[in-house]
Amino acid sequence: MKHSKIGSLMVDNVVSVIPKTSFKEVAKLLAVHGISGLPVVDTDDKVLGVISESDLVLRQAGVGAETEPVRSSADATAQAMRARELMSHPAITVQADSTIAAAARRMAEQRVERLPVVDEDDRLVGIVTRRDLLQVFLRPDPDIRREVVDEILEQTLWLSPDAVQVHVIDGVVTLEGQLERFSSIQVVVRLAQEVDGVVAVVDKLTFRYDDSDSRPAQQTSSQRTSPPALAGDHAGRRGMHVERSP
Repeated sequence: MKHSKIGSLMVDNVVSVIPKTSFKEVAKLLAVHGISGLPVVDTDDKVLGVISESDLVLRQAGVGAETEPVRSSADATAQAMRARELMSHPAITVQADSTIAAAARRMAEQRVERLPVVDEDDRLVGIVTRRDLLQVFLRPDPDIRREVVDEILEQTLWLSPDAVQVHVIDGVVTLEGQLERFSSIQVVVRLAQEVDGVVAVVDKLTFRYDDSDSRPAQQTSSQRTSPPALAGDHAGRRGMHVERSP
């Protein structure tokens, strides 16, 4: 499967500053360009940190001042007004060839709103925000279904077109049918979750043989809903009902 890369969504004309940029200039750049944050880079365009509107507000409110070393009044004022003092660091970045899902997981794990995008030499080449990532969910349902059927079921798993029925409504993929092995269900659901534009996967698949413990089993019909692909979770056995032969 071909997953969209961050390079296809990122903004490549990035507004950035250097460590000695003043507080006032940072605030001006945010306002003029209508953005809520920007990266701080060194002379080689390597990302040192990121400044957001909240960083400016916290600085103005005096948050964190008690943790800074004691300086003269003039020196403290000058230092507090520079980008190096305002930025959050170390910088949380992502590479241009990373998948959208990987970038979204990184944002969620690090609790950040934007990620500077870097090349193989860690130089700034773009920036991506949560809003940019949401564009992938505008993908049409027929395109999602076509990828699940053609690239996952037929080309990757070599399953018969009649083995699994695939329905897609508003990005939610529903899988119905019976597969030979339990492990095959896990694979199908995981791959479906990774398709660009998939919001969730509803798993209604059954299996004839439970190869997780090498004992035959006939599964009763049950419905399992997998969380959004961007959450990074995978389907498991929880919530499944299995009838075993004596």
